[in-house]
Amino acid sequence: MNLWDWRFALQILPDILRAAIITLEATVIGFVVAAVFGLFLAILRRSHNPVLSLLATGFIELVRSTPLLVQIYFLYFVLPEYGITIPALAAGILGLGIHYSTYCSEVYRSGLDTIPRGQWEAALAINLSLFRTYSDIIVPQAIPPIVPALGNYLISMFKETPILSAIAVIEMMQRAKIIGSETFRYNEAISLVGIIFLIFSLVSTAGIRGIEAWFKKRL
Repeated sequence: MNLWDWRFALQILPDILRAAIITLEATVIGFVVAAVFGLFLAILRRSHNPVLSLLATGFIELVRSTPLLVQIYFLYFVLPEYGITIPALAAGILGLGIHYSTYCSEVYRSGLDTIPRGQWEAALAINLSLFRTYSDIIVPQAIPPIVPALGNYLISMFKETPILSAIAVIEMMQRAKIIGSETFRYNEAISLVGIIFLIFSLVSTAGIRGIEAWFKKRL
Protein backbone atom coordinates (compact mmCIF):
# COMPACT_ATOMS: atom_id res chain seq x y z
CA MET A 1 0.00 0.00 0.00
CA ASN A 2 1.29 3.46 -0.90
CA LEU A 3 1.70 5.32 2.40
CA TRP A 4 1.92 8.74 0.76
CA ASP A 5 0.13 9.86 -2.38
CA TRP A 6 1.36 13.22 -3.66
CA ARG A 7 -1.55 13.55 -6.07
CA PHE A 8 -4.05 13.07 -3.25
CA ALA A 9 -2.10 15.46 -0.99
CA LEU A 10 -2.20 18.22 -3.62
CA GLN A 11 -5.87 17.52 -4.23
CA ILE A 12 -6.88 18.04 -0.59
CA LEU A 13 -4.45 20.89 0.10
CA PRO A 14 -6.85 23.68 -1.03
CA ASP A 15 -9.55 22.40 1.34
CA ILE A 16 -7.12 22.33 4.23
CA LEU A 17 -5.80 25.79 3.41
CA ARG A 18 -9.35 27.18 3.38
CA ALA A 19 -9.87 25.67 6.82
CA ALA A 20 -6.50 27.15 7.86
CA ILE A 21 -7.98 30.61 7.29
CA ILE A 22 -10.57 29.86 9.97
CA THR A 23 -7.80 28.61 12.25
CA LEU A 24 -5.81 31.80 11.72
CA GLU A 25 -8.89 33.96 12.19
CA ALA A 26 -9.70 32.27 15.50
CA THR A 27 -6.09 32.63 16.64
CA VAL A 28 -5.56 36.28 15.69
CA ILE A 29 -8.90 37.61 16.91
CA GLY A 30 -8.74 35.43 20.01
CA PHE A 31 -5.28 36.75 20.83
CA VAL A 32 -6.42 40.36 20.40
CA VAL A 33 -9.23 39.65 22.89
CA ALA A 34 -6.76 37.96 25.25
CA ALA A 35 -4.22 40.79 25.02
CA VAL A 36 -6.71 43.60 25.59
CA PHE A 37 -8.85 41.90 28.22
CA GLY A 38 -5.73 40.52 29.93
CA LEU A 39 -4.35 44.03 30.38
CA PHE A 40 -7.72 45.17 31.76
CA LEU A 41 -7.70 42.29 34.26
CA ALA A 42 -4.12 43.03 35.30
CA ILE A 43 -4.93 46.68 35.98
CA LEU A 44 -8.08 45.75 37.90
CA ARG A 45 -6.12 43.26 39.99
CA ARG A 46 -3.67 46.02 40.97
CA SER A 47 -6.53 48.36 41.86
CA HIS A 48 -6.52 49.98 45.30
CA ASN A 49 -10.24 49.21 45.43
CA PRO A 50 -10.37 45.86 47.28
CA VAL A 51 -13.69 44.87 45.68
CA LEU A 52 -12.40 45.36 42.11
CA SER A 53 -9.13 43.63 42.94
CA LEU A 54 -10.92 40.68 44.54
CA LEU A 55 -13.34 40.31 41.63
CA ALA A 56 -10.50 40.35 39.09
CA THR A 57 -8.48 37.85 41.11
CA GLY A 58 -11.48 35.56 41.52
CA PHE A 59 -12.28 35.66 37.82
CA ILE A 60 -8.68 34.93 36.85
CA GLU A 61 -8.43 31.96 39.21
CA LEU A 62 -11.82 30.60 38.11
CA VAL A 63 -10.93 30.66 34.42
CA ARG A 64 -7.40 29.36 34.90
CA SER A 65 -8.63 26.50 37.08
CA THR A 66 -11.22 25.15 34.64
CA PRO A 67 -10.61 23.48 31.26
CA LEU A 68 -10.89 25.50 28.08
CA LEU A 69 -13.25 22.90 26.62
CA VAL A 70 -15.68 23.35 29.52
CA GLN A 71 -15.63 27.11 29.02
CA ILE A 72 -16.31 26.82 25.28
CA TYR A 73 -19.15 24.38 25.95
CA PHE A 74 -20.60 26.85 28.47
CA LEU A 75 -20.53 29.69 25.93
CA TYR A 76 -22.02 27.62 23.12
CA PHE A 77 -24.42 25.23 24.84
CA VAL A 78 -25.33 26.76 28.22
CA LEU A 79 -25.72 30.48 27.45
CA PRO A 80 -28.56 29.84 24.92
CA GLU A 81 -30.62 28.53 27.86
CA TYR A 82 -30.41 32.07 29.24
CA GLY A 83 -31.33 33.66 25.94
CA ILE A 84 -27.78 34.36 24.76
CA THR A 85 -26.97 32.57 21.52
CA ILE A 86 -23.46 32.86 20.10
CA PRO A 87 -22.42 31.40 16.71
CA ALA A 88 -19.97 28.53 16.94
CA LEU A 89 -16.92 30.38 15.61
CA ALA A 90 -17.64 33.46 17.73
CA ALA A 91 -18.07 31.27 20.82
CA GLY A 92 -14.78 29.54 20.08
CA ILE A 93 -12.93 32.82 19.58
CA LEU A 94 -14.45 34.30 22.74
CA GLY A 95 -13.59 31.16 24.70
CA LEU A 96 -9.98 31.21 23.53
CA GLY A 97 -9.70 34.94 24.20
CA ILE A 98 -11.14 34.85 27.70
CA HIS A 99 -9.20 31.74 28.67
CA TYR A 100 -5.85 33.09 27.54
CA SER A 101 -6.58 36.59 28.85
CA THR A 102 -6.13 35.24 32.37
CA TYR A 103 -2.65 33.98 31.53
CA CYS A 104 -1.80 37.20 29.71
CA SER A 105 -2.96 39.16 32.75
CA GLU A 106 -0.30 37.46 34.86
CA VAL A 107 2.31 38.29 32.25
CA TYR A 108 1.18 41.92 32.25
CA ARG A 109 1.22 41.96 36.05
CA SER A 110 4.83 40.79 36.09
CA GLY A 111 5.70 43.56 33.63
CA LEU A 112 3.85 46.23 35.61
CA ASP A 113 5.55 45.13 38.83
CA THR A 114 8.97 45.88 37.32
CA ILE A 115 8.18 49.59 36.87
CA PRO A 116 10.08 51.58 39.55
CA ARG A 117 7.90 53.17 42.21
CA GLY A 118 9.39 56.54 41.29
CA GLN A 119 7.55 56.42 37.93
CA TRP A 120 4.21 56.14 39.70
CA GLU A 121 5.11 58.88 42.15
CA ALA A 122 6.22 61.21 39.36
CA ALA A 123 2.92 60.70 37.54
CA LEU A 124 1.06 61.46 40.76
CA ALA A 125 3.17 64.56 41.36
CA ILE A 126 2.23 66.08 38.00
CA ASN A 127 -1.42 65.19 38.60
CA LEU A 128 -1.82 62.73 35.74
CA SER A 129 -5.03 60.75 35.66
CA LEU A 130 -4.85 56.99 36.19
CA PHE A 131 -5.64 56.43 32.51
CA ARG A 132 -2.85 58.77 31.36
CA THR A 133 -0.44 57.25 33.86
CA TYR A 134 -0.98 53.78 32.46
CA SER A 135 -1.27 54.71 28.77
CA ASP A 136 1.58 57.25 28.58
CA ILE A 137 4.08 56.09 31.20
CA ILE A 138 3.56 52.64 32.68
CA VAL A 139 2.32 50.39 29.86
CA PRO A 140 4.88 51.56 27.24
CA GLN A 141 7.65 50.59 29.66
CA ALA A 142 6.04 47.34 30.82
CA ILE A 143 5.29 45.85 27.38
CA PRO A 144 8.76 45.36 25.79
CA PRO A 145 10.13 42.91 28.41
CA ILE A 146 7.03 40.70 28.24
CA VAL A 147 6.75 40.40 24.44
CA PRO A 148 8.35 36.90 24.37
CA ALA A 149 5.93 35.59 27.02
CA LEU A 150 2.92 37.02 25.21
CA GLY A 151 4.23 35.54 21.97
CA ASN A 152 4.41 32.11 23.56
CA TYR A 153 0.72 32.34 24.40
CA LEU A 154 -0.06 33.31 20.81
CA ILE A 155 1.62 30.14 19.59
CA SER A 156 -0.07 28.07 22.29
CA MET A 157 -3.45 29.48 21.32
CA PHE A 158 -2.87 28.54 17.69
CA LYS A 159 -2.15 24.97 18.71
CA GLU A 160 -5.31 24.91 20.85
CA THR A 161 -7.64 25.77 17.95
CA PRO A 162 -8.43 22.10 17.13
CA ILE A 163 -10.51 22.08 20.31
CA LEU A 164 -13.05 24.27 18.49
CA SER A 165 -14.10 21.23 16.49
CA ALA A 166 -15.99 20.18 19.64
CA ILE A 167 -18.60 22.84 18.82
CA ALA A 168 -18.65 22.09 15.08
CA VAL A 169 -16.18 24.74 13.93
CA ILE A 170 -14.59 23.35 10.76
CA GLU A 171 -11.04 24.46 11.43
CA MET A 172 -7.95 22.87 9.96
CA MET A 173 -7.80 19.72 12.08
CA GLN A 174 -11.52 19.04 11.77
CA ARG A 175 -11.30 19.37 7.99
CA ALA A 176 -8.46 16.84 7.96
CA LYS A 177 -10.54 14.41 10.05
CA ILE A 178 -13.49 14.81 7.68
CA ILE A 179 -11.26 14.15 4.66
CA GLY A 180 -9.82 11.10 6.38
CA SER A 181 -13.24 9.70 7.28
CA GLU A 182 -14.49 10.18 3.70
CA THR A 183 -11.46 8.74 1.91
CA PHE A 184 -9.97 6.45 4.58
CA ARG A 185 -6.65 8.22 3.99
CA TYR A 186 -5.56 10.08 7.11
CA ASN A 187 -1.81 10.17 6.51
CA GLU A 188 -1.74 12.99 3.96
CA ALA A 189 -4.45 15.12 5.62
CA ILE A 190 -3.05 14.95 9.16
CA SER A 191 0.53 15.39 7.94
CA LEU A 192 -0.39 18.51 5.95
CA VAL A 193 -2.08 19.97 9.02
CA GLY A 194 1.02 19.26 11.09
CA ILE A 195 3.24 20.95 8.50
CA ILE A 196 1.00 24.04 8.42
CA PHE A 197 1.02 24.23 12.21
CA LEU A 198 4.81 23.99 12.15
CA ILE A 199 5.15 26.73 9.52
CA PHE A 200 2.84 29.06 11.41
CA SER A 201 4.71 28.47 14.67
CA LEU A 202 8.09 29.16 13.05
CA VAL A 203 6.81 32.32 11.34
CA SER A 204 5.24 33.50 14.62
CA THR A 205 8.47 32.86 16.50
CA ALA A 206 10.44 34.89 13.94
CA GLY A 207 7.88 37.70 14.13
CA ILE A 208 8.02 37.78 17.92
CA ARG A 209 11.80 37.98 17.84
CA GLY A 210 11.56 40.78 15.30
CA ILE A 211 9.17 42.74 17.54
CA GLU A 212 11.43 42.14 20.53
CA ALA A 213 14.46 43.43 18.58
CA TRP A 214 12.48 46.47 17.43
CA PHE A 215 11.58 47.35 21.01
CA LYS A 216 15.22 46.97 22.08
CA LYS A 217 16.33 49.43 19.41
CA ARG A 218 13.81 51.97 20.63
CA LEU A 219 14.88 51.73 24.26
